[in-house]
Amino acid sequence: MRAMATALPNLQHLELGWLGYDYSTKITHRYAHGEDPDEEKARSSSDDITHNIDMVSNFTKLRVLKLDRAELNGKYPYLFNFPLLQHLKISDCPYLKWDLGALAGFPLLKEFHCAGSDGFLTGNIYCLRVLKDTLERVTIESCPQVEGNFMDLANFPRLQSLILRRMDSIVGDSWHGFSYFPKA
Repeated sequence: MRAMATALPNLQHLELGWLGYDYSTKITHRYAHGEDPDEEKARSSSDDITHNIDMVSNFTKLRVLKLDRAELNGKYPYLFNFPLLQHLKISDCPYLKWDLGALAGFPLLKEFHCAGSDGFLTGNIYCLRVLKDTLERVTIESCPQVEGNFMDLANFPRLQSLILRRMDSIVGDSWHGFSYFPKA
């Protein structure tokens, strides 16, 4: 990844996913553990071949970042500091630990999708207000540790689509556990 960061200084789109299993050697490849990893997950993957991803922070011109089934375990602060990022998708990364407040590292974010972060995504949806002038689409699904009041998402002038599913800790007079689509 270090060579990529040097060779591709203008990279704008990056997707990280599952690295796979080598059937001939019976070895799994995974990304290096981050800060404060889940200890049980770390023990179960101690024989895996690890790949560092800290050089991702050198892709300062990223506009799109997708993490889909990436074997990330712990906190990776450098994944949440791309000032030009406009699209962030995190799906099925159940051991990636982060807080909604980290979205402040993406001041131009237009689309945010997070699904399947189980208990490792924390925070309050009020944190999205720092992006109220840029967010157009928000999807948060199956993130039970996220809490807040549904009405904290009022007055987002560009918001066209808001989908909140299986979010038991969201409250508010207008919240009934359904998807909400404001008029464009």
